[in-house]
Amino acid sequence: MASFPIGATATLEELEADPHPLLARLRESEPVSWLPALNAWLITRRDLALEAMRDPATFTVDDPRFSTGQVVGPSMLTLDGSEHGRHRDPFARPFRLDPVRERFAELVETETNALLDELAPAGSGELRRGFAGPLAARVVAFALGLQQIETATILGWYDAIVEATTGISAGRPVSSAGREAATALRDALEPSIAGDPGSSLVAAAASAGGLSHDEVASNAAVLMFGGIETTEGMIANALWHLLTHEDELELVQSEPALLQSAVEESLRLEPAAATIDRYATRDTDFGGARIGRGDLVTISIAGANRDPASFPDPDRFDVRRDNAGRHVAFAGGPHVCIGMHLARLEAHTALRLAFERLPSLRLAAPAAPRGLVFRKPPSLNAAWNA
Repeated sequence: MASFPIGATATLEELEADPHPLLARLRESEPVSWLPALNAWLITRRDLALEAMRDPATFTVDDPRFSTGQVVGPSMLTLDGSEHGRHRDPFARPFRLDPVRERFAELVETETNALLDELAPAGSGELRRGFAGPLAARVVAFALGLQQIETATILGWYDAIVEATTGISAGRPVSSAGREAATALRDALEPSIAGDPGSSLVAAAASAGGLSHDEVASNAAVLMFGGIETTEGMIANALWHLLTHEDELELVQSEPALLQSAVEESLRLEPAAATIDRYATRDTDFGGARIGRGDLVTISIAGANRDPASFPDPDRFDVRRDNAGRHVAFAGGPHVCIGMHLARLEAHTALRLAFERLPSLRLAAPAAPRGLVFRKPPSLNAAWNA
């Protein structure tokens, strides 16, 4: 452990506020480093991150310490091998690209416009929790058959689960609020699980057989958590990047086809989920480090996404970057994000309509993304011409 001097001096505050200079130093000198602040190995190089994500036999999620599993129970996110397939497969088909477009495109357009109808006349507003978060929550509610639940209630459950999961990563026990939110969500899902298979994704998964109601609910909690977090962060970070880079925004506005590239570049530069956790199943030499069986191995998605070996001038926001899509913001290997097509659909729609319907959109009080595990602006206060 003493042979990792950069990792030894890293602090949680540094990792939460602006980790990118630290990640660059680690990537260059200690691509697999021991960080006492995390009580974990941290992988920052892209090739090593991909190798670890693609090798569940050596780096597994199937460990009782896995943070999300402690909060919501076993799910596709916390299992490997055949059990992972048993939990993931009933949900996978509806999240393929064509079914997502068919099932969700009109809904996303309608809900985005409804939110902008409320925001536009005021001439100012907060666009993270006032726009990105509610959009993500409304789409997740539709997907899970929770349309009868108030958006604020769903966001409250989500906030508590995020806080509990982040707290575990920072060394704190599971909060009572996190446990209560997971229980409330499970209770609310029960009518949907028992519903007609065509009514929601959870009903379809339950009707496929192979999963108990508790298992369907745990996976639905993961979908809610991931769906809101990924999408809210994607939209907020992309808005922040474009609104703090006038030249790039002008390019996108003059060439609307660049909007999708801008979203990918934003995902590369500031992924909503900055890290993912694995546990070593055996002693292994990896990236110049001797990792012990049972050690926590944290993969820095943020570090991998700014690896100069793959992305020249990696700290620059460049909407014309031709390989931005090689980012690993949705992870990789068997645990690649099941909802990435839906998250992209929401982000593309939200940004397109926001810039169309909020003329001269600008930030009123810029606040850079921050967060240890989940990174986004604490707030996104903006103004526009009403």
